[in-house]
Amino acid sequence: MLLDQMGHQELVPFIRMYMSKKTAYRTWYYLCNFIIFGLAGYLMVAGYGKADFHLGNRVTHFCYGLAIALTLVPLHEFIHVLAYRSQGASNTSYDANIKKFYFMALADKFVANRKEFTIVALAPFLIITATLLILLFIVRNDWTLTIAGILLAHTAMCSGDFGLLSYFEYHKNKEVVTYDDVANKITYFYGKETEKVA
Repeated sequence: MLLDQMGHQELVPFIRMYMSKKTAYRTWYYLCNFIIFGLAGYLMVAGYGKADFHLGNRVTHFCYGLAIALTLVPLHEFIHVLAYRSQGASNTSYDANIKKFYFMALADKFVANRKEFTIVALAPFLIITATLLILLFIVRNDWTLTIAGILLAHTAMCSGDFGLLSYFEYHKNKEVVTYDDVANKITYFYGKETEKVA
């Protein structure tokens, strides 16, 4: 049965709704943001009082990171597409709305179950985050704040992925599948009640 249909123009309120639900994915999303924010704060003030401490330089490097994160959006969406293709999708594309600041990787008419969609949704977050964490241990001085800025901004921008995963978890008692209708700019969610074992 049809559970929901989401017009792509309505992505933001749809995500907000399911990021307000109490799910593990919502918890992990906010926890990751909190940890990275704390890391950035620590790196910002570490070494305060030393002769080579310059807060202005640190703030500048942190802002570099926020700006660089925006340039990762195409890479983020490309990883989504690669993940879709790894699950069997062939007709993939992209959509964006700069005014509402959302970007989407789409797989037209490809029906994805919970496992397949989880791979698609988490792939950019896991790959980019892992790469940045490795770089965090390689770079030196104020450049660590640049990496922290990228981490913080990119993690924050993953809200759409975690919101959709939260949707699947919220409806975990149903076997949810989803597919995109690119021509009509709608994503559909179907499901059925799972049988309870006596």
